[in-house]
Amino acid sequence: MRTIQVIGIGTGNPEHLTIQGIRALNATDVVFALDKGEAKAGLNAVRRTICQLYAERPSCRFVEAPDPERDRRPTDYGAAVDDWHAARAALYEDMIATHLGEDQTGAFLVWGDPALYDSTLRILERVSARGRVAFTVSVVPGITSVQALAASHRIPLHRIGEPVQITTGRRLRDEGGAVTGATVVMLDGDPTFDELDPDLVIYWGAYLGTPDELLSTGRIGDVAESIRVMRAEARERHGWIMDIYLLMPQERQGRRA
Repeated sequence: MRTIQVIGIGTGNPEHLTIQGIRALNATDVVFALDKGEAKAGLNAVRRTICQLYAERPSCRFVEAPDPERDRRPTDYGAAVDDWHAARAALYEDMIATHLGEDQTGAFLVWGDPALYDSTLRILERVSARGRVAFTVSVVPGITSVQALAASHRIPLHRIGEPVQITTGRRLRDEGGAVTGATVVMLDGDPTFDELDPDLVIYWGAYLGTPDELLSTGRIGDVAESIRVMRAEARERHGWIMDIYLLMPQERQGRRA
């Protein structure tokens, strides 16, 4: 029976890989990855670096395949994502069937943690349901960008006993930008901040935990434009960007635990 390991690798710092993750990588015969094009080659470069640092088995192979195209501005977001996942499932199935022997172990190295805004586990469920290749799945948790953001800003995420909402930029805009408590925003490909209360405090970060890390904090009305400029310049420079931010009403600043 084939085994597929889904390993969380953190936010780009190879030292984010846990001891459990290192052990899982050292039991791996094939590391699977999707090629997102030259502009985002740095993403797989990090994965290759992690393999070079921690994979002790000389026979471990790195197998890449082109990522299926995705409609970035669909009229029906749910349907577009479903089509994209179906295309990825077909690709994963072919990669596993072609490159992984029946008694071997493969791995997908997932940014952050596999449980938070990542599609790998859902797609592997689709592959399994198709019935062409049989495998078991194991999951190794990783450091999320939520944790890395709080660490880099040296803050807790909430006040005593209060909840934290984790949402997406798309969802925040659909809900009119309403923020009533600590709100972490992920997957915001085009943050304008225009719909937000200018008195909210923002803790923003990009390339967290890496030498390229960028941070900014302050009242949104004061720092939004500088964040937009910093973000655009960084994306132009690197060809890709991964960023995240925490929003906090002013009166919820200060005492936290």
